[in-house]
Amino acid sequence: MAFKLKKSRSFDSLNLTPFIDVVFFLLTYFLIASRFTEEDREMPVKLPTAMSALPMTIEPTELVINVDAKGGYVVRGEKLPIEKVASIIQQAVADNPINQMVVIRGDRNVAFQSVVAVMDLCTKLKVPAYKISTEPMEGS
Repeated sequence: MAFKLKKSRSFDSLNLTPFIDVVFFLLTYFLIASRFTEEDREMPVKLPTAMSALPMTIEPTELVINVDAKGGYVVRGEKLPIEKVASIIQQAVADNPINQMVVIRGDRNVAFQSVVAVMDLCTKLKVPAYKISTEPMEGS
């Protein structure tokens, strides 16, 4: 007993152009968004080395504060005085009081007092967690 199937013409006119456009726009968005999140980690800061340093991945709740070799503070690509850094930290903690993380990236040649000043701000402004970024030692 043979069955005869009638072919449908609905898939003959399916237009994929809007779908391809949406995929292209999403790809462009994520490429641009990922570039901005890595900008703070590309500052020319020579990090100190540590034996047990692990590679870091950026989390959505991290605020990266760079301390350059001259003791200047760079946050979100902008060089700021310590008072402005304090207000940025305070706003970040107000926006995310439970999970806010501050990453301090101090140049290995900077006077440690500049890094301690940021650590002191974090303690005074009740940052839930902060850490100092280092690079792994060569040969370990």
